[in-house]
Formats: sequence, C-alpha cells, structure tokens
Amino acid sequence: MEFISGVREKEVLGIQEVISGNHEGRTVRMNGTVHTIRHMGEVAFVILRKAEGLVQCVCEGAAGDVDIKDLKEECAVEVKGAVRKEERAPHGFEIRLEDIRILSRPADTMPIPVNKWKLNTSLETKLALRPISLRNIRERAKFKIQEGIVRGFRDYLFSQGFTEIHTPKIVARGAEGGSNVFKLDYFNKKAELGQSPQFYKQTMVGVYDRVFETAPVFRAEKHNTTRHLNEYTSLDLEMGYIDGFEDVMDMETGMLQYVMELLRKEYGKELDILKAGLPDVSRIPAVRFDEAKKLVSGKYNRKIRNPYDLEPEEELLIGRYFKEEYGSDFVFVTHYPSKKRPFYAMDDPEDSRFTLSFDLLFKGLEVTTGGQRIHDYHAILEKMGKRDMDPKDIESYLMIFKYGMPPHGGLGIGLERLTMRLLDEQNVRETCMFPRDVTRLEP
Repeated sequence: MEFISGVREKEVLGIQEVISGNHEGRTVRMNGTVHTIRHMGEVAFVILRKAEGLVQCVCEGAAGDVDIKDLKEECAVEVKGAVRKEERAPHGFEIRLEDIRILSRPADTMPIPVNKWKLNTSLETKLALRPISLRNIRERAKFKIQEGIVRGFRDYLFSQGFTEIHTPKIVARGAEGGSNVFKLDYFNKKAELGQSPQFYKQTMVGVYDRVFETAPVFRAEKHNTTRHLNEYTSLDLEMGYIDGFEDVMDMETGMLQYVMELLRKEYGKELDILKAGLPDVSRIPAVRFDEAKKLVSGKYNRKIRNPYDLEPEEELLIGRYFKEEYGSDFVFVTHYPSKKRPFYAMDDPEDSRFTLSFDLLFKGLEVTTGGQRIHDYHAILEKMGKRDMDPKDIESYLMIFKYGMPPHGGLGIGLERLTMRLLDEQNVRETCMFPRDVTRLEP
C-alpha cells in the first residue's frame, strides 16, 4: 500500500531555482517546450519556453541519444546539462546540453509562428487559434499582467477586512433588468445567466460587512464593438457602514495604488516585454457628470446631445481633458442621472434627478461603475413604485432591507477593459483569454 504525503521534491529545476541557487558549473535537469532552434554550424541553440520565461540551451554535437536535427519546435522535453553564466542569455545563464529526453512531439506543423516576438497576424486568426497563439511570449505576458491585477485586488481587499464570496451565476432574474440577459430553461423554470452579483453581494454585506468577488458576468448585448464582450470578468466589492459613496471611490483608489505598485515590483519583466507604462494613481480627480459634459463641450466645441448618459466619444474627450489639464489617466465621473442608474442606486438628497454614483474612466473608457445603494426598506419600495416595478418579483432581495441593512455601497470593475487600457490595446478581445462575443462561442 502507498500513502500520499504531499508534493515530492523532484530533480528538475525551474528558472528561479537556478538563479537563486549556487548552480554554476553543476549539472541540472530542466523541462520545458522547445520554443525555437537555431543551428550555427557546429553549435545549436535550443531555446526552452517555461512558465517563467525562456532558457537558452547550447548543444555541441549530439545530445545523448537525440540528434538535434530530430528536434522540432513545440516538442516537450527534459534536458540535462551544466549551468554556465551567460549575460547575453535570458536570465543570465545557459545550460550546456549533455542529454535531451523528448517527452512528446507535435503531430503537425505550427499554423502560426508563436516563437516570433510579435504575432504579425490578424486578431481574428489569433482568436481562432487561441490555444496556440497564447503560447507566444507577448500574448502570455498580457495575462500575467492580468493575474497581477486580480492578485492585487484580492490582496488589498483582504488587508482592508473584506471577505471573499462566491455567488450563483444561474439566477431567477438579472440585477440590472432590461432585455440583455441570456435566458435558460432551468428544469422547466425560467432562469438567466447573472448580469451582476449585485443582489448577492449586497445580501452578504448584511453578513460580513465588507465582501468582494472575482467572477464572470453575462450580458446578452448584440454589440460588436472593440469595447464589449458578452462574458467578462467583473471585480466586485461591496462595503457597509459607509458615510457616502466617496468611501467607495477612496477604496478603489487605494486598491489601484496597491495594484500598480505590485505590478511595478513583481511584473516588471512582463511590463518590459509589452513596453507598458504604469499610470500615476497617487490621486484621481473627481467631477460631476453634468459638469464634465460642460467642460468637454466648452473646450472641444462639442454639442451636448444626450443629457442623461455619456457617449463613447464624450468619455474619450473627458479622459483627454483630465489628461491635458491635470496629467491624470483616470477620472471619477460622479452623480449620474437617476434615469440611467438601476432602481437600487441612492438618489442625491439635494437633487433627486441625480444619484450618489460614479463611473471611473481610464484613458477615456469606463472601467468601473459604482455608488451608494438604497438601504432603507421603505425608500427602495418607493423608488420601485415610481418605476412601476412589482416587489413580488424580487422578494428574496427585498428581504435584506426588510430586516435591516447598514448604509452601503460598492462597485464593479471590468477586468478585461482595465487590462486593455493599461496595455494600450485597441480591442478588448486582446485582453480576454477566450473571448465570447456575438460571433464567437469557441475555442
């Protein structure tokens, strides 16, 4: 009988283990994928691709029982050889090959050259061949940056006393209302894919005071633009006992400061690969919705056409205005009109035409929507009545207010949009591993 007692230490090393250990001149084993092979007469360079980056292996003659000419790109291999310092090699070392063991071979030639520094192919081709295109060094780097954003979001909120929650994505009805929902037959009952965890994260404020979630949300919008996805990852938080919606903006600003510092410290390699700079988030300007419209209209001679919402061009111009006037890539736009906000958004007590809510624009693109919620049972019933909503439709949600809720607010951040703007990509599909839009259901 055998007992499993945990992860066993193996002889194969990773890049960081070689860098941090005293391995100069020692024979090591390492596995990886053959990224590229360069024949230079008597010498061949075999570049391995690992999760941590590239490793240069040098072969003079045969390497054990394997002739280098038999190797192909994308072979999975285990190599054995002596470590030598080499400043010109990735990570400052190379492996002088003594043996190569082929673990698997590709069954076909590569449809695109993933070993090139930049994939000079169309976005459509990259997405159609996504399982392969993601192996490219630059493509991989995008999603390491995205990992850093999520990691920073989680770590910062844990430090601020938040509890991570996991809410259902199959729901009886959408939190946002409207027709942009994916409808399901759920055992002969009507159901939908969740547009937002809004109802559930508010519910959990009554349990844990401060909660957050990182999860997919679904919008059945028939958009085919560079900024929309039908499934995206939302970074959501909700916090109780707030004095105003400004507390939520403060929390997001602190989180962004933490995230950018984490990226600077631990994701510098990926930032260098993508030639991406980090924005200054030491302070973020905030402007009222109606004032932002006037500022843009005045400076850029653009007529205000829609008094109740921001058009994409207006968002771009607002971003441009605050970059030019204040040097900020971010701007909070506050006090959105009540007509354009959900029923649970708290109206401004000084002017009920507006709400205590905000959007955060990053380089002219909305990446966050948030604000203060109504927490009083009678107040939310009154607002629902004004919108001809039937309380019976959301009885389980209204239960939390009926039995008492603290003042609270929260936000949702579109992860792919935030990453898109951070990396100066022009299409949100570039920063989604496997995008879902009106035309794409696979891979």
